[in-house]
Order: sequence, then C-alpha cells, then structure tokens
Amino acid sequence: MERFSRWDDYLIAEHELIERSMAVLKSCLEPIELSEEVNTVQMGRALDFLLQFGDKIHNTKEEEILFPLMGERGIPVEGGPLGVMLMEHQAERDLLGRMLTLLPDFANLNLEARLQFKEEGMEYLQVRANHIWKENDVLYPMGLRLFNDADNEHILAEFERINHEIYGDDAFAKYQAMVEEVEKGGRGAKKLIETLSYKQLDAIMEAMPFEVTFVDANDTVAYFNRLDKEKIFPRTRSVIGRQVGKCHPAHSVETVQKIVSAFKNKTMDKAEFWIDFRDDKVLIRYYPVYDDDGEYMGVLEVTQEISAIQKIRGQKRLLDC
Repeated sequence: MERFSRWDDYLIAEHELIERSMAVLKSCLEPIELSEEVNTVQMGRALDFLLQFGDKIHNTKEEEILFPLMGERGIPVEGGPLGVMLMEHQAERDLLGRMLTLLPDFANLNLEARLQFKEEGMEYLQVRANHIWKENDVLYPMGLRLFNDADNEHILAEFERINHEIYGDDAFAKYQAMVEEVEKGGRGAKKLIETLSYKQLDAIMEAMPFEVTFVDANDTVAYFNRLDKEKIFPRTRSVIGRQVGKCHPAHSVETVQKIVSAFKNKTMDKAEFWIDFRDDKVLIRYYPVYDDDGEYMGVLEVTQEISAIQKIRGQKRLLDC
C-alpha cells in the first residue's frame, strides 16, 4: 500500500498518474490529422481513466476536502485561485464528456468532425497541464503555509476514506494498474472476468434469470447453467460432452446445423425463435462466440420465459421499490 506523509505528495503522485494517461491520449490524438489509423480502444481507456479517476476521484478530493479547508483558512472559495481551479475542473469534465460521447461513433465521423474531436482533446490536455502546474507550484505550496500537522493528518485520512469507499484496500496500487492498462492499449490488459473467482462466476451464472447453454467449437455441449434448478427444457449432467445434433429433435437438427455453420462462416450474428410452451411464451436466442482474434469458439444458447416481460407497461423506477 502506498504511504504518504504529506497531503501535497499524495495529490502530486495522483497528478503523475493523470499525466501518464494524458500522454497516451496525446499519442492517440496526433495521427488524426494525418488520417492514419487511430487506436480508439486505447483512446477510450485513456479518456475513461481521466474522467473516472482524474475527475471523479482526484478532483473530488480537492473539491470536497482540500478547497473547503483552504476556504476556512482564509482563501476565498468564490473567486481567487480556488474559483479558477473549480472552473477548470468543470471545463475538463465538459471536454472529456463530449469526447466520450462521440468516441463510439468515431469511425463514422468525417474529417472535419475528427479534427474538431482532436482540437477538443488538445484543448483538454492544455487546460489540464496548466492546471496541474498551478496546483503543484502555486496552490499546494499556499496550502502548506496555511495548514498545521493536525490539518495534514485530517486531509490524508479523508483522502484514504474516499479511496477506500470507492476501491477498497490498496486503492493506489489499483490506480497504478489502471494506468498500466491504458499504456498497454488493450494489449495484454487484464480482462474484467479475471477479477472474479470461480465461485463468484459460478454463482453469477446460476443467478441468471434465464437458461444458458454453451456448445464449443467442436459442436459439443460444454456447459449449461441452473444445474439443479427447475428448467424450461430439463437436462441433466449427462448432456455434457454430447454432440449438439443429439440434443435436438430430429426435425430441427438441420436448422441448428445451418445456424452453427453460418456462425462459423460469420454470415450470421444471431438467430432468434419464440414458441408457445406450457402456457408461456419462450424466447430462444443463439449467439456466436469468438475470441479476441475473431476465432470461432462456439455458440451460446439463451432461453427465457417472456410472457411476464411482454405484459410490462409504464414505468417502475428504482425509487419505487
């Protein structure tokens, strides 16, 4: 666990993480004007880190802990240096928010729109870089002159509280790992699934309100969930290892084989069917599964009773519960 004895060292260390992600964003923005291929995955990770960590964690520490305490010690929150810092925080989040909104459709943007995207990205980098300089060299030294040892301990404790509430123990190490993933650009980055234990993953699959079956690349049934629970179409462990053609009625086997073949050839991206079964409407969907390199891994079958869903009208919000 990273240990800091001074609050300014703490924030400066976070600035260094932000600057590393800024460098990645800049490298992704630079090829845009040349119409070269842009790594939108890496750019998205950089933008996400800069917003989720740089603003919602780092800036929050300043806005909720540091700035109010400086205000109590005589630095005006409205106007003056703190007012400038707050305005720049808002400018940063506005620019990041617009870029993240446009990023999913980046491939379809014309050159003019791409150049506008790049301009806003460069504007963010300039605002953020100047902001970091002002804080490191002006604002933080000002705070050091205002605060005593008790203030320092209070600020550090509050920073740790925010970290722990959001990321638990060893939060700073997790922030460092996030930046490393941004810098890798997705190559070798840890998959979200790797953060789950086998026990958690199994429990998640068993908790799903629909039935899932996975048929592997050799057309063999490899998995199904809700193992010992009531199922729409009952099946037991003996189905594992069986060829998929042996798991369907004879009259539907040809259709299943056509779907699987189309998934392997990538001429279909899903197949959907719905039937009336035991006083309910049952939706059956098939999806192809590919690895990161696009290699076919198998078929995912999802089966769900939907009569209750079809009857939904109006709205029921979370707060209505």
